[in-house]
Amino acid sequence: MRKVLVIRKLRKFVFKGKKILITGGTGSLGNALTNRLLELDVDTVRIFSRNESKQVEMQRKFNDKRLRFLIGDVRDKERLETALEDIDIVFHAAALKHVPVIEYNPFESIKTNVMGSQNVIDAAIKQNVDKAICISTDKAVSPLNTYGATKLLMEKLFITANNFVNLDRHRTKFLALRYGNVFGSSGSIIPNFLQQIKNGQKITITDSKMTRFSVTMEQALDFILDCTNNGKPSEIYIPKLKGYSIDVIVEAFRSLFNDIEIEKIGVRPGEKFHEILVSSDESRYSWDLGNKIMIANPDKSDKEILETYSEDIKKNTETKAYSSENVEKLTVNEIKTLIQNYDNS
Repeated sequence: MRKVLVIRKLRKFVFKGKKILITGGTGSLGNALTNRLLELDVDTVRIFSRNESKQVEMQRKFNDKRLRFLIGDVRDKERLETALEDIDIVFHAAALKHVPVIEYNPFESIKTNVMGSQNVIDAAIKQNVDKAICISTDKAVSPLNTYGATKLLMEKLFITANNFVNLDRHRTKFLALRYGNVFGSSGSIIPNFLQQIKNGQKITITDSKMTRFSVTMEQALDFILDCTNNGKPSEIYIPKLKGYSIDVIVEAFRSLFNDIEIEKIGVRPGEKFHEILVSSDESRYSWDLGNKIMIANPDKSDKEILETYSEDIKKNTETKAYSSENVEKLTVNEIKTLIQNYDNS
């Protein structure tokens, strides 16, 4: 507990007085990250998004003078350049992410997720932002759908952007954070099941043996802020997580709700049976940092990496994927607690 308090005090010191911008800031992550940042005595949090209604809702919810709301689209570089003026840190969370919609409109996702990300990079360099951090997903690993492919390209753009920063003129450092769906976030399994139960519908599952990583919003926020403090440019960071299988989720729901009916719909096109956060090929360049994994830039030597990090790090010697199939799983009781916490929120 004392260690957690020390970390929080250090984090507060690091973020105090900083000016932050969040692209896609009206989403579930943007709302939660904004709340946490305001607790850390930041100077300003600018919310950059297309959704006017959600901005109004968010403004009423927080009612904090440090918040600024900017209507804009990451496809518009000129607007981004204006929004990023005097900003210290930008969190890039804006994306089109609904897989079926993207499969039907692939080029629209390229405009937002790829070209929009490049716009964020260009604007961050021009405005001399200190750190630019992109929020990625497990779908970027060996992608099976357009969404995953666009997020993979976003990662590549952010990581390689460090190669083109003139350090004599600009200070911007780029890094990527990769994790799975946040437990209880919009479109994830818990709110979907709860809504189906509320509507008197059958719970629809793809396959009971399918597995996923589990990350709560609090875990995601701790991970993001930790990497913002300690992350190095040109690297990809992945949190160490537990996993769960769909059959255990169903068991937990059955113990909480009566007379649940199940309908199996099968694995959907572009959907993976198990989530992967580090591929077997990437594992050759990955390092164990204790509570997280770092995928190093392949151009860096082991000596360079060891000299860069002050904490103890260990190079992974196993060339196997970091998959939700192989990690420790949540128990039924742990999942029941997560469901109850979400249902009461």
